[in-house]
Amino acid sequence: MISQFFVLSQRGDNIVFRDYRGEVSKGSAEIFFRKVKFWKGDDVDEAPPVFNVDGVNYVHVKVAGLLFVATTRINISPSLVLELLQRIARIIKDYLGILNEDSLRKNFVLVYELLDEVIDFGYPQTTSTEVLKSYIFNEPIVVENAHLPNLGPAAMFVQGSKRMPGTAVTKSVVSTEPGGRKREEIFVDIIEKISVTFSSSGYILTSEIDGTIQMKSYLSGNPEIRLALNEDLRIGERGGSSHGYGSSTGGVVILDDCNFHESIHLDSFDVDRTLSLVPPDGEFSVMNYRMTQEFKPPFHVVALIEESGSCKAEVTIKVRADFPSSITANTIKIQMPLPAYTTRVSFELGSGVAGNTTDFKEATKKLEWGLKKIVGGSEHTLRAKLTFSQDSHVNLTKEAGPVNMAFTIPMYNASRLQVKYLQIAKKSKAYNPYRWVRYVTQSNSYVIRL
Repeated sequence: MISQFFVLSQRGDNIVFRDYRGEVSKGSAEIFFRKVKFWKGDDVDEAPPVFNVDGVNYVHVKVAGLLFVATTRINISPSLVLELLQRIARIIKDYLGILNEDSLRKNFVLVYELLDEVIDFGYPQTTSTEVLKSYIFNEPIVVENAHLPNLGPAAMFVQGSKRMPGTAVTKSVVSTEPGGRKREEIFVDIIEKISVTFSSSGYILTSEIDGTIQMKSYLSGNPEIRLALNEDLRIGERGGSSHGYGSSTGGVVILDDCNFHESIHLDSFDVDRTLSLVPPDGEFSVMNYRMTQEFKPPFHVVALIEESGSCKAEVTIKVRADFPSSITANTIKIQMPLPAYTTRVSFELGSGVAGNTTDFKEATKKLEWGLKKIVGGSEHTLRAKLTFSQDSHVNLTKEAGPVNMAFTIPMYNASRLQVKYLQIAKKSKAYNPYRWVRYVTQSNSYVIRL
């Protein structure tokens, strides 16, 4: 049970606000934003998703640069509220097509209509896009793509001469093309978030993949769909490899576990690894999966810190892209905590530094290295000279690091899970809708110990 729901912009502007129970003061949005913007915590730069101020629990998620927030005074399950906020954001995105500040402001009547159906007196009622279509009567006001800001590295993929949004869904599920025509398209995204921890010598200590197959359908008549995965897919088995990468043994893909959307029929899954379904309206997860078998990480990173004189040290970070040259990683960000007595940092970059940025965050004592893109097979090096306010009398590796890396790699998946084909039940010989299948790999936790 929640008391309030509101959506704030990055500037703190209140775009959407709904008070369900009158238990929390009207100034809660301002209190929340000030607390988040000027958050002060133990070794934490950002506010946690759940915190309490003066007896009010604030629960929030950040989606597309917007803050979705719920308040409550009672002891409620945080995970329940976080999931509710994520689902509200997804529903609004399904109906508006594009989720940003401009689309919310232009469609505030539709957004409030959705909220009134989703939540009643603070209690969630339904979060199904398909069910809500029976109760929603307002049409979305379309926001043109040309007026949108760049949404990041995975924002655009290329298939032939066509360019489509990276997460495939910048159109409303309830609107049609000009002239009343129905779009005949279906989008499938395989999104993987990888977590890897390396030792100082470069060996993998832990590795895990959290993946999901996302689908959004614009097919008229709700035809049945068959989605085929790797025939050599195995679930719940342990494997090994003489090369150290269990998932690549003989081309076999081994998942620890997986779960499916309620609309999926698994009649033939054990036989030929195909899923059949009639896709519901809106974006949904066809399948979630997890892999803890060792896999070949996309980047090999070496980081060193060594004393170079009195009150001085030098940091060297080398990054090598271990994926094909036809693939490019985008918006790579590398962070490394430095000793607390570091006062100045000067940087030296290797060749091919176009689009690279370097910075020393004095407040948090962190070195930051940003790369606009890295082409597969290339190698990049950063050297940083550190100046200390005192002589170091301890091992520097105990006071610096570990190195953290964040990145996005379009059209690449570390698990090697693939959609072999996407079959749609035909209404006629001329029926041939567009099928878009894309892969995205992102870092969840990519850590290199010194």
